[in-house]
Amino acid sequence: MLRLLTNGPRLCDKLTRREMLRIGGIGALGLSLPALLSASTGPIRGSARRCIVLFLMGGPPQHSTWDPKPDATPEVRGPFGPIATSVPGIQICELMPRLAQRMDKIAILRAVSTGDSAHSSSGYYMMTGIPHAPQNVENANPGAPNNWPTLGAIVQKARAGERRLIPAAVRLPHRIFNTDGSVWPGQDSGFLGQSADPWLLRCEPGAATMRVSEFSLAADLPSGRLDDRHRLLHAVNQQLQLADRVGQRYDRNTQQAFDMLRSAEAGHAFDLEREPPAMRERYGRSPFGQSVLLSRRLVEAGVSLVQVNWYRGPNEPSDNPCWDSHTDEPNRLRNVLVPPMDHAFAALIDDLEQRGLLDETLIVCMAEFGRTPRYNARTGRDHWGPVFSVALAGAGIRGGTVYGASDRIGAQPRDGRVRPEDLTATIFHCLGFAPDTEIHDSFNRPIPLSRGQIIRQVVH
Repeated sequence: MLRLLTNGPRLCDKLTRREMLRIGGIGALGLSLPALLSASTGPIRGSARRCIVLFLMGGPPQHSTWDPKPDATPEVRGPFGPIATSVPGIQICELMPRLAQRMDKIAILRAVSTGDSAHSSSGYYMMTGIPHAPQNVENANPGAPNNWPTLGAIVQKARAGERRLIPAAVRLPHRIFNTDGSVWPGQDSGFLGQSADPWLLRCEPGAATMRVSEFSLAADLPSGRLDDRHRLLHAVNQQLQLADRVGQRYDRNTQQAFDMLRSAEAGHAFDLEREPPAMRERYGRSPFGQSVLLSRRLVEAGVSLVQVNWYRGPNEPSDNPCWDSHTDEPNRLRNVLVPPMDHAFAALIDDLEQRGLLDETLIVCMAEFGRTPRYNARTGRDHWGPVFSVALAGAGIRGGTVYGASDRIGAQPRDGRVRPEDLTATIFHCLGFAPDTEIHDSFNRPIPLSRGQIIRQVVH
């Protein structure tokens, strides 16, 4: 729980240093972001009103997920075989039986390529549609030129004119970061300025100690305490106005945040305890499963884009973080990684369909890259950006479709190569924005949403 009011030495603006630091914490929830800049988009015509991005941080192996190679040698295909799906002629890995039964609602891209095998630079490319400079280097040059806005930031900007009690874009349960703690570029608003940052919810959904207050800050605050915080943030925003050319808009975004906190309906969107136990079990009790369930609650409440990052806990082995399985990959896949993903993704499809939301919600399951075609000496696979797979489902997507193919060992695109900018163009198309729609940065320079091509083979 954040606490803002405290005793201590006062600065010249009558705020304590501790209060200033704690207000920085509120910024992580979007409470001190400027209002969004205007967008030049036209009417929304796409079938997707919302989008959920499932980001499998670390890089899943294409061979043991969406692109099995049963005829390859053992060091390529691995110990897992293919499984038939609900669509004749399409097979995926046997570790995903739930998703196999829902293949008629899923489109697979089997020749996605960044050509970049470093986590953060390839991840930047996937989350923005713009190549990192340079490629194949971890966090080499933060800031310009690697400051293109993430997908959620563009959605925030595009929805700027709407009056809402809940943000347009949300990231959870934390930022994506490397083993050394360095945060990847491509996760924020970049050159659009902090006003377009997607809200960040730092949490562990499903944890026994998690409370709604970790999300909304309003669960146990009386109105008077909120008013105190409102006045405090107003004072801080006055100072920020002096340093930010769009500082005059900070108050509007702050007002939106406090309106949301006072709204019981908006606050309930963040409360997993309101879900029946059976529903929570359907998604799986893993942090990822509960994060995906939370994403459904958020889009149902009006959030336009939610990015769910694979949860990276503090006790995870440092040599096998997330999907980055350089060692003992088969056991990691079988026991730790694939079952929670299969469980949660399948549950999300079913849940949205039963609520009448699947035809209005685009689901994108992706990562920064794939894995090497052959096992290394530690029975693991290493980073591989030349080819990997992405799965799409829901609004605007032709289910039961496979587009593109990798070669016989899953090492290079054979046909139907998809670049990250093509993926972002397709996402924006499904959301109703022409990829060449121009947005304007803080200097009023026109910039197209995406320079890629819509993947017409998998969209309606």
